[in-house]
Amino acid sequence: MTYVENFISFLSLIRITDIIDIALIAFITYKLFSLLKNTRAEQVMKGFIFVLFFASIADIFNLNTVSWLMNQFFTVALIFIIVVFQPELRSALERIGRGKNFFVSDSYNKNERSIDELVSAMSSLSRQKIGALVVLERKVGLNDIIESGTNLSAEISSELLINIFIPNTPLHDGAVIIRNDIIEAAACYLPLTSSNTVAKELGTRHRAAIGISEKSDCVVVVVSEETGTISLVENGVINRYFDDESLKDRLKKELIEGEDSIFDFGKSDKDE
Repeated sequence: MTYVENFISFLSLIRITDIIDIALIAFITYKLFSLLKNTRAEQVMKGFIFVLFFASIADIFNLNTVSWLMNQFFTVALIFIIVVFQPELRSALERIGRGKNFFVSDSYNKNERSIDELVSAMSSLSRQKIGALVVLERKVGLNDIIESGTNLSAEISSELLINIFIPNTPLHDGAVIIRNDIIEAAACYLPLTSSNTVAKELGTRHRAAIGISEKSDCVVVVVSEETGTISLVENGVINRYFDDESLKDRLKKELIEGEDSIFDFGKSDKDE
């Protein structure tokens, strides 16, 4: 009963301001890690936290020499971090200064930007009648497919996607694999579908798109080299004749909102 009374007594000492204080620190720490994610500073931050934990252990066990060394390390490390990671810190401060990116989760905005870049590239390739094949990975991993191509690990940009598929360039023949808003690889080989129901006018690029969608839950965007038609493939079903807006809306539904198999846009081959 004594433990319960002590616990209740402890809770009675907690003020609303204490809760707000802890919540603010937790929020700022979370946003700081979000700002540093996928940068060089992220790994340094993890190492810094480990050293801080080690220093706390040294204080608990009264390891005076280790504690002194840790204090000296933190003094030097602060200057080191400011000098070495000045570009990352400046970028983070700029994002904080813009306001909304600090207080609102950036994942949605990042996904939207990636979709905009992808749609812009597909639209340009469509107008030029340049064939393209882009696979967007979801829950089922595509490591075996990625290993068949050339690793890029580059951020999505319309310029990069367009350059990849320009004819007679080293990476134009094959598929691009995108994972978590990153172009993981290009010139990847995809399995062809064995279905006999695929329209005869569809070539190898479309059959490969259907084939990979039959083996995983990915979403595939295809641009026809002959007609410039933009198609989207999912679960072995190909939908064709997308324009910029309908493709963007469909990709947002599939990749951001997470709605499953809603074929509201385009014309399905099953209707032909």
